[in-house]
Amino acid sequence: MENRLVNKNPNNPDVWTAIQHLHKAVAAGGVDPKLLALVHLRASQINGCSACVYAGAAAGVKAGDTDERLHNVAAWREAPFYTEAERAALALTEAATRLQDGAAGVTDEIWEEAGAHFTEEEVGAITLEIALTNFFNRINRTIKEPAGKTWG
Repeated sequence: MENRLVNKNPNNPDVWTAIQHLHKAVAAGGVDPKLLALVHLRASQINGCSACVYAGAAAGVKAGDTDERLHNVAAWREAPFYTEAERAALALTEAATRLQDGAAGVTDEIWEEAGAHFTEEEVGAITLEIALTNFFNRINRTIKEPAGKTWG
């Protein structure tokens, strides 16, 4: 795959500053980085973004997660490796990512389950991580960013 966008350093520093602020807001939510990596990885798998799947797995390893958990997140409902809180976050991730025509989206049940495991600030951070991941998935799929490459 060849990247369609050669110059990823646009002359508009405000774009990069805004993205940095969003990342800081997610981090300030107090959510375990391992969980945020699982959320990023799962949304990226759904969207078929190889660059972000790669980044999500790398972030999970960096945060101390195991290969066993990272390799099984696509089948988290059947795999025994996740806590109930992680399952609630992954259900929220899937529902918020799959917003195609006719999809139920984030139901009250999914939202309430997330709220049973996380504070409002944490749910906000998880929700922002999901949205930011979907944002990057769409950019990377559009420009054909290959896995293993970084934005410089």
